[in-house]
This record gives sequence, structure tokens and C-alpha cells, in this order.
Amino acid sequence: MSQERPKFYRQELNKTVWEVPERYQNLSPVGSGAYGSVCAAFDTKTGLRVAVKKLSRPFQSIIHAKRTYRELRLLKHMKHENVIGLLDVFTPARSLEEFSDVYLVTHLMGADLNNIVKCQKLTDDHVQFLIYQILRGLKYIHSADIIHRDLKPSNLAVNEDCELKILDFGLARHTDDEMTGYVATRWYRAPEIMLNWMHYNQTVDIWSVGCIMAELLTGRTLFPGSIPGTSQAMMYGRPVSALPGGCEKVGALSPPLLFAVSHWFQIFFFVSKKAVFLEILRASVLINVEKEKVLHSIIYLLASLT
Repeated sequence: MSQERPKFYRQELNKTVWEVPERYQNLSPVGSGAYGSVCAAFDTKTGLRVAVKKLSRPFQSIIHAKRTYRELRLLKHMKHENVIGLLDVFTPARSLEEFSDVYLVTHLMGADLNNIVKCQKLTDDHVQFLIYQILRGLKYIHSADIIHRDLKPSNLAVNEDCELKILDFGLARHTDDEMTGYVATRWYRAPEIMLNWMHYNQTVDIWSVGCIMAELLTGRTLFPGSIPGTSQAMMYGRPVSALPGGCEKVGALSPPLLFAVSHWFQIFFFVSKKAVFLEILRASVLINVEKEKVLHSIIYLLASLT
């Protein structure tokens, strides 16, 4: 016996037409981006406040369709307290010919890290707890052989209790022998990706965590750049000298990088002697993240600042 189709209603918000089941009421805009718009809503069936995401042109091209499929498939299987999960998915279309819109429903979080960093200065304890939760969520994602590939403050949601969830799996994918070169938001992109090395792995996510951690500590973007390649060119210097042997050696810890870690508190002089850095490394070991991967990414960040 087929399930009865729910009744839908239409509403226009910020020049975007939303067509959602009647169970979702009191729609209010939360934000929008290149890949979709998000509204907050009240789910009359569960009594919860939820986030409804309308994907932007999900089937415009093969690339858009792949992104839609990846996000839907991965969200469906994610069940971890530091990773956003899928509550519902629907389309107002009645037939395949009409099928052009996809909506995803997830838990509503208070704000994202991008907004939080702009509004207030975080304490060392806050930074430790937030980074720990990111690494904990990554451990879960990586254990499924999945790379997120787009970690950034706006893809990390935090509620009033400082509980964090990783969002947006549109660029995530399973590890493969040959990976896509041009992914991840520029400011948080790892050297492997910038150098178009197609054999990168989960360490690209750890690099992004290092960039995010520095931003939480300083209140500013670590490697900003408006033109593709400009910030990374300043960041890496000459690839020949900065990365001996090319990307095959990208995981190696050279003496200059090892030297940089001893100058942690000279670089981030405002960080208390509670040693946020060492606490994060200790926490990462406890959740079974490979310490060398974390060291590689964070030490490389430090070396670029000296």
C-alpha cells in the first residue's frame, strides 16, 4: 500500500519560491550560498525546529547531479553527535518530468562558526572544545573512508551549548586512486589540492582544521586571498624548496617545520600557557586520529607564519 502524498504549500522568501509539505510551518530565511538556500521551520509532526535546505539547480548538469546525490546519500547514513544527520527529504514534483527541486531537512543549529568568530572573541577553552569536536566528527567521517573536502567555519554549526556539528557534504566523496583537483574553499585548501596532486587523502581535511583553529585563535582568516592562487603562493613560497620531492614528500616533517613548533607561543603569543596546541594533539590521539597527520598540518601552518 503506497504512502499518501502530503499536501504542499508555496511561499516566496527573498525572491526564492519554497514549496514544502504543510507539516513545515513558520518558514524564515537563514542563509544562502552557491549550492542552495536554507530556511528555519517548525515541524508540526515532531515539535522540533528544523532547517530546510533547498538545493540550487540540483540537476542542471552532471556535476550538480553528482553533488546532489553525494550529499543525500552521505547525510542519510551519518549518525554521530558531531555530524549533521538527515531528518527528511522531499520534492514537490508529482512526476519524473516535473522533478527539478530537492529539499533536505536537518536539525536546526543556532549559528555557524563564521558568524561566531565575527561577533566575539573565543576563550582558549572554547577553542579547545570546538576543535576537539571537529576532530571527533572527522574521525567518524574518515572511518567510513570519506573525505569531506570543504571544511570551513560556515560549514560548522554550533548551538547555545557550544555543541558542534559538521555540515554540507556536497563535496564529500569516498577515497579513490584519482581525486578531483579543484575542490575545497580556497582559504582552507591544502597544499596537495593547490598543487593539483590527484592522490590526496583525509589529511586535506586536517589541514583545513589547522586553518580553522588559527582563525578561532586570532579572529581573522589565516590565509585570505581574493584571486585564485595568490594567498597560496604567498603561503607556500616556491614548491621546489618548500616541498622537496613534490607531493610524494608532503607528509614528511622537515627540520624547519619541526623547529617551528618550538616557537608556538612566540607566533601565537596571546595563547595561554595552558597549551591549546598540545591539548588538541592529546585529544586527537584519544579519538584515534593519527598524530603525525595533525602535526604535519598544524606545524606547516606555523612554519608559514615565521
